Amino acid sequence: MPKLDEFLKINEAADYLGVCRNTLRNWCRQGKIPEYRHPVNNYRLFKTSDLDDLLQATDQAVNNPKPRSAPAKPR
Repeated sequence: MPKLDEFLKINEAADYLGVCRNTLRNWCRQGKIPEYRHPVNNYRLFKTSDLDDLLQATDQAVNNPKPRSAPAKPR
């Protein structure tokens, strides 16, 4: 297992991403970001590299939105 100092607790990770803790928990349940557990106290832990990957993916989605199809013409 990687060193524990490579991880952030949920409060730290939420601050890092600029979201609330519940949003981060929801993203974990949805599989958007992996979570790890502390071996002693079972706290949620997050790798900084995973958080950076999520930030990069969301930045790309914002800067390169998918084209929408043209709205249907009214009859």
